[in-house]
Amino acid sequence: MAKPSALVATLQHDSHNPDNMADMAGEKRDLERVPLEGQVRGEVMVFQPMTILDISLGGAQIETAFALQLDSLHDFRLSLGDRSVVVKGRIAHCHIGELTDVTALYRTGVEFVELSEHALHAIVDFVRATKHSRSTPSVIDGVIARDDSA
Repeated sequence: MAKPSALVATLQHDSHNPDNMADMAGEKRDLERVPLEGQVRGEVMVFQPMTILDISLGGAQIETAFALQLDSLHDFRLSLGDRSVVVKGRIAHCHIGELTDVTALYRTGVEFVELSEHALHAIVDFVRATKHSRSTPSVIDGVIARDDSA
């Protein structure tokens, strides 16, 4: 199989053919585009805002302004304190969480799949730090001071 750079060189050579209509029309692209007439379909990934309601090593519950299709796979960018990771997640459930006159908010359960080591450690560290910062200190040994001056 040819290396990608060799393929690009071949395409560039073909696109500079004097018989090429794009060259005659003053086309400025290095590589020729071929019209497809709607024969090929694709999808675009667009990161949309979401609120993470809760998180664990296995997944998260999120809130969005749009529904996500059950069992679909998505990439999620998570900002976990000072670290940011992208994880793949499967939609386990999705339902309307809040409905107002002007908008609907959807609550969605996301199951993390194929977590990288980096993402795994970032989530573990974030969950631990969050639990630690919210835990109330317990009294192990304490003395109540008495005011004997009265």
